[in-house]
Amino acid sequence: MTALRALIRKEAAVLFGSPVAYLTLAMVGIVTALVFFDHLRVYNQTLFVWSSSTMGGFETDTIPDYINLRVLVFLPVMEQLALMLIGLVPLVTMRVFAEERARGTDELLITTQLSSGRIVAGKFIVAYALVALMLAVSFVYPATSIVTAGLGLRHLAAVYTGLLALGLGIASIGLACSAFTSSQLVAAVSAYAIAFVLYDFTWATQFLAEQPALASFLDQLSMHPRFGGFAEGLVAVPDMVYFAGLGAVSFGLAWLSLDLDRVR
Repeated sequence: MTALRALIRKEAAVLFGSPVAYLTLAMVGIVTALVFFDHLRVYNQTLFVWSSSTMGGFETDTIPDYINLRVLVFLPVMEQLALMLIGLVPLVTMRVFAEERARGTDELLITTQLSSGRIVAGKFIVAYALVALMLAVSFVYPATSIVTAGLGLRHLAAVYTGLLALGLGIASIGLACSAFTSSQLVAAVSAYAIAFVLYDFTWATQFLAEQPALASFLDQLSMHPRFGGFAEGLVAVPDMVYFAGLGAVSFGLAWLSLDLDRVR
């Protein structure tokens, strides 16, 4: 355990000692605030225009169904922030394993008393911590706004639970890609490609009208339907299991990569 803690401290020092980490944190905080408050502005503007045109006031029972936080704020914010995570998270994970391979320091790790599983666990823990910190930074302004307004706190919590699950899932994919290459560019590009493909298989199911079973299977593999329910305020166990399984598969692949290196 002492060696594992030392590895975690070392990985944290390397990851948080990089300007990429702080640049990513800054970008997440700024973009999230802009996206959320822009949609909140549209919601308030729509509500004001409707009230002015109908003189109906702001009583909850008089507001039409199409003017609500779920449709005008949470759903579009969820979509945009999900795409932002796909674009930014691979920048964080691309160097975790690939840089070790490029510098040759991975051989030092392999010869230590740490098993391949503990090495992978240490790297995953630090990368997950940075992703969680990214989303914590993005949580501040929207949470303050929602709490002050007294609206949608449960929805906001569900949205960020979904985003955290999605972010960790994308990080897992990026870490697995990084474990099989010595090029950070290859690791990032492959993580982008896999994440975008897994994000939504709707484009493929349109061509599988005569094969509903295969279309349903591809839909089950997609990340988009899984985290989409969080925007509805629902934290479903099957969706959480899906993202946990994505992390477990990626962990196993990274472990396999290190074991193959030990054999060589």
